[in-house]
Amino acid sequence: MTSQNRTPDDLDHLAALSALFSLDGRVALVTGGSSGIGRAIAGALARAGAKVVVVARREAELAATVEELTADGCRAAWVDADLGSRAGVAEAAERAVEAFGEPDILVNSAGINLRPPMAELDDDVWDATMALNLEAPFLLGRRFGPGMAERGYGRIIHVSSQQAHRAFVQSGAYGVSKGALESLARSQAEAWSPYGVTCNTLVPGFVMTPLNARLASDPERVAALAARTMTGRNGLAEDFAGAAVFLAGPSSAYITGQSLFVDGGFSVH
Repeated sequence: MTSQNRTPDDLDHLAALSALFSLDGRVALVTGGSSGIGRAIAGALARAGAKVVVVARREAELAATVEELTADGCRAAWVDADLGSRAGVAEAAERAVEAFGEPDILVNSAGINLRPPMAELDDDVWDATMALNLEAPFLLGRRFGPGMAERGYGRIIHVSSQQAHRAFVQSGAYGVSKGALESLARSQAEAWSPYGVTCNTLVPGFVMTPLNARLASDPERVAALAARTMTGRNGLAEDFAGAAVFLAGPSSAYITGQSLFVDGGFSVH
């Protein structure tokens, strides 16, 4: 159907859908947005109308992500940054706002997945895991959350893990960081939801992304994880696109402090 032969009812339906899900006029910042789940989310937000700033470490992947989005007519920019230190987070935040201004949507998808056996988990692994997986989302929330509240609209979305809820395949510090991340979302929701800022978490099952390359290289383990789902397959990055647009948009205004499992039934099977 072309715009020329749409009926008034068609236009009314499109307007109703836009009121629920459009992100036109919004600015989004997505960490870890150059690969895996983060990239899928960045693309979905951009195609829903948001101006998106992608923050990650690798310039080549960042440039490729933004080039793809701009080729599709989206507005996007990138910032290369190491979010593993407080100084790096602060610098990334200030560089990010230079592109389109203060964000209305913050997605924390950047993460590190170092999981030695618990008895071998040293200070360096613990500190690196907490810095990127937990402290960076806290610091970015502290930087942008109050501004969202002052403007009366904001969406903070964290990407967690099944290992926030159950221990398997050496959860270690990774599972601890993700459990704390979901708790952080609830604390942020308590602080800012009275002012129009929702804070929620997406909880993947096993997803075939670069972050899970170690497990993905074991076909038997991959098959066993797929068998734990109700859908009979492991997740793909694009499975998170619709959920992210929903949580970022106006239709989710009454949903906050929640953990949304996008896992094919993994968590309840």
